[in-house]
Amino acid sequence: MRTHLTAVTLLFAVGTVSVSTAAHATSSGELYTSESYSYGRFEARVQFAGGDGVVGSFFLWKDGSELEDAYWNELDLETVWSDCELFTNTLYGNPEAGHSESAGTAGSWCTGFHTYAYEWTPDYIAWFMDGTELRRETEADAIAFRDNAGTDGMAIHFNVWPGDSTFGGNFSEAILPLHEYINWVQYSSYADGVFTLEWREDFAGTSKPDGWLTGNWDSPKGLSTHSAANVSFLDGYAVLSLTTDAAEGPAGAAPADPEGGGPVDVGSGGSAGTGGSNGAGGSAPTSGGGAPASGAGGVPGSGDPGAGGTGTVSPTGGASSSGAGGSGAAQPGTGGSTGPTGPTTSGGGCAVGGPSTPTMWGALILALVLAGWLRRRSGPGQVAHGSTR
Repeated sequence: MRTHLTAVTLLFAVGTVSVSTAAHATSSGELYTSESYSYGRFEARVQFAGGDGVVGSFFLWKDGSELEDAYWNELDLETVWSDCELFTNTLYGNPEAGHSESAGTAGSWCTGFHTYAYEWTPDYIAWFMDGTELRRETEADAIAFRDNAGTDGMAIHFNVWPGDSTFGGNFSEAILPLHEYINWVQYSSYADGVFTLEWREDFAGTSKPDGWLTGNWDSPKGLSTHSAANVSFLDGYAVLSLTTDAAEGPAGAAPADPEGGGPVDVGSGGSAGTGGSNGAGGSAPTSGGGAPASGAGGVPGSGDPGAGGTGTVSPTGGASSSGAGGSGAAQPGTGGSTGPTGPTTSGGGCAVGGPSTPTMWGALILALVLAGWLRRRSGPGQVAHGSTR
């Protein structure tokens, strides 16, 4: 929430440039865009500062709203009180009036990072936290911004400052220093029902990025003055500090956001899977032809099949492997080799294994003649084995 009516009144009353009218023992910080933006989605990844009497904000504000007879337009996401209660606010009108709703205290707004967003269109205003809608306005609030800020747009602001018992709590310098951390900010324009990412700021450098400015005026309750020294860029974060005048700046390393740099509108694709290797074929006995053996499938990946085993018949090949690279197909194995030629029996008989040769018939005839001669010699009852056919 930005208010510096005293400074502007003094500027116009005496014609001199003055941005602070009183000395304070406390220094605060404000960071904002140099340009204003009309309808769109305004997003930021923030960890608010917490403490009794401390106010932390991510807000949109129409430049010149503080001028006399000007119509005020402001949208807030703001943490207040000792329990870090989150409020969503619309401030508009001439004179301005606030329209606030509480989002409660259970969100760890001041102890962890969250992604906060506004969607501002001609038809509605909506507030979000980590993708969950907190509030939506479609009637008078939306009309007030459409008719009075739709053309000029609003700038993006962040600040941290001390409140009092009427707003914020019971502030004491004893709790200082405190810090608000901003991981990233992005803006998406809106047209014909579509949000289109226009820019993103990741605060990767160690100095203020182009297109951003720092405040140097009194904070709303007049209990501090915004100082450029209390806006720092450290470890990829913008850091807004609330300190004593004698100890401005960040206290040290920023807390790590577990989500790193955070999401953007378009996600990046994953990398392709690694192809699998072929499975080894099974082994088979060497005598009499191998038994069918199946090869093992490839490792899941590109889907390379396993090689078949060796056998007497073509066995089933290795199982298909599947994975990110695709599905493999089964591949038959190589058949076994022909069995060896079996030996012939002496004295006649059937060949075992290989075929018989023509010389075997002559030997058989000679054996039969000899058997007949022996029969005539031995008489009845003496028969040679294997002589009957």
